[in-house]
Amino acid sequence: MAMYHGIPGRHARMAAFYRQFLARGDLGFDIGAHVGSRVRAWRRIGARVLAVEPQPDCLRVLRLVYGRNPAVRIVPAAVGARPGRARLAVSSATPTVSSMAPGWIDDVTRDRRFAGVRWDSSIEVPVVTLDELIATHGEPAFLKVDVEGFEAQVLGGLSRPVRALSFEYLPPAHDDALTVLDLVAALGDYRFNYSPIETMRWAAPGWLDAAALVRLLERYRPLGRSGDVYARLDRSSVNRSSLDR
Repeated sequence: MAMYHGIPGRHARMAAFYRQFLARGDLGFDIGAHVGSRVRAWRRIGARVLAVEPQPDCLRVLRLVYGRNPAVRIVPAAVGARPGRARLAVSSATPTVSSMAPGWIDDVTRDRRFAGVRWDSSIEVPVVTLDELIATHGEPAFLKVDVEGFEAQVLGGLSRPVRALSFEYLPPAHDDALTVLDLVAALGDYRFNYSPIETMRWAAPGWLDAAALVRLLERYRPLGRSGDVYARLDRSSVNRSSLDR
């Protein structure tokens, strides 16, 4: 809570950054909402938020802070390629890295920065798809996916492009990120950029095609610093789609 809610100015910077994607009244999907730092920033903009989170402790925080806010819907579930149930490996000491992706856990534990992390329990959680969430709650103007290696499965349950989205990039799981990038590129004509760690700043001065983004990530990979890849539909393709309708 101190890390995500106690740093002065953090949410103001975050809100300023996300105004590139969200406006008052827009809907944002926060997939892997954790304790709601994005929820708080998006509400500061005036956006409506669908906060999806499977971890019981994080859900308690979300319900305590946002449970009575009519502009925030909390979904106690994980998101995947198919509806059902699945097991979530929980790290009690570091819940931000709780994961439903055993292969991702194997990859990151080889990195020295994860040497002290332990996934010491597991729980069964319900799983919904992005298509189901969109059918129930509407199409988001922005989709944030941060689910510790399960991003490809999350996007596997999305059959249509959304206006803009983000997913986490972690250097020890570089190949997994490239798989996710391919899935996003297959959904629509996207352009990409990268924001290292929580800087809320762009690594590139302009929006890139997928190949240029991969070259950019290769430069960041040796630094071992995580961040988020952002994708937005090319404006010309959005305009063409509107004319087609």
